[in-house]
Amino acid sequence: MKVGTDGVLLGAWSAIDSQPKSILDIGAGTGLIALMLAQRILADTIDALEIEAAAYEQCVENFEASIWADRLFCFHASLAEFIEETEDRYDMIVSNPPFYSEENAGGNPLRDLARQNQFLPYEMLLEGVSKLLSKNGKFSTIIPFTEEESFLDLAKHNGFYPNRVTRVKGNSKVGIKRSLLELGRNNCEFDYDELIIEIKRHKYTPEYIALTRDFYLKL
Repeated sequence: MKVGTDGVLLGAWSAIDSQPKSILDIGAGTGLIALMLAQRILADTIDALEIEAAAYEQCVENFEASIWADRLFCFHASLAEFIEETEDRYDMIVSNPPFYSEENAGGNPLRDLARQNQFLPYEMLLEGVSKLLSKNGKFSTIIPFTEEESFLDLAKHNGFYPNRVTRVKGNSKVGIKRSLLELGRNNCEFDYDELIIEIKRHKYTPEYIALTRDFYLKL
C-alpha cells in the first residue's frame, strides 16, 4: 500500500491541542498515520491495529526503523479481537477506514481486502471507538463526502458528535471528494471549512502546503 493523500491529510489534520498521552490507529496499513502523529506529539503510547498480514509486517518494519520506535506498537488483530483483549482507553483514536465497495475492487486481493468496507463497516468502527475512547477523547477519520451524513447519523447513535469538519476538494473546479471529521462525546458548536488541494495538476494550494509540508521531502 503506497502512501496516499487521504492518510497524509488525516495524519496532518488531526488535532493535537489536547496533547493526548495515548493514541490508537485503527486499520494502520503500513503505519503512515501513526508515524505522522509520533512526529507531531510526544504521546507515551501510540498503538496501531492491522489485520492484513503483509501490511502488518510492513507496519512493524516501518515502526522499528523510525526514531520513535520506543513509542510505537502494532497489533496483528481485528478490531473485535483487540477490544476483547484490551482494557486500555485512548485519548485519541484515528482511522482511515476502508470505504471501497466490493464492486469497485481493483483486482489485487490484499489491497482490496484492506479497502472494502464490508471488512470494517462504519457501524462496527464507531461501536469499537465508543468502547476504546477515553471520556474526553477525540476520534478523527476521513471518509467519502457522499457518506458524511449517514456516518454522522451513525456517530450520533453511538454518542459522538462532530467537533470539526473539513471538506476536501481536489481543485476548485470539482466537487467535494472527502470529509475529514473529528468527533467527541460533547455536542458543541462548530464550523464547516473547506480545503482545496491543488491549483492545477501538481501545483498545490498554500493551505495544503501549510498543512502537509512537514511530511513531504519535496512540496
